Amino acid sequence: MSLQDIQNSIRNVPDFPKPGIQFKDITTAVKQPKILKEILETIAAQFKSQKIDYVVGIESRGFIFGTALAYLLGCGFVPVRKPGKLPADVISQEYALEYGTDKIEMHKDALHTGDRVLVVDDLLATGGTAAAAAKLINQTGAEIIAFAFVIELADLGGRQLLEDYAKVCSLVKY
Repeated sequence: MSLQDIQNSIRNVPDFPKPGIQFKDITTAVKQPKILKEILETIAAQFKSQKIDYVVGIESRGFIFGTALAYLLGCGFVPVRKPGKLPADVISQEYALEYGTDKIEMHKDALHTGDRVLVVDDLLATGGTAAAAAKLINQTGAEIIAFAFVIELADLGGRQLLEDYAKVCSLVKY
């Protein structure tokens, strides 16, 4: 199993969700047990010695990888969600989209000063959502050890935005 096998397992869907977008669909990768195992074990191996306290997964595909990585790393999982999805007191962060803005939230008591955090999502594009998650995490006093992504769209500049916060790791790049 190789990174090329992982890349080959990711389906490209042209013109989704709108014309001109080449959507990278991870569902074709995660339905294959060997590929899913390779993704998770490859990411986890990079952070085994980092003493991660929590994996923060960004809604929704970050949950697919985040909970399993938390299990493999022996740590907790914290979801970052769209507004109105979390039941207790939250902190919120707005971020820019191509046209307009959006917002993400995290429970106010999810993280604390000194917690060591790995932020996980399926795909890094412009980095806006992950940067918003970093701002939420920074509000708690927790330390972001790294960001981990399965896919990186390198030409969109997300890595440069996130490197202001922490190390960025991705398995496959387009």
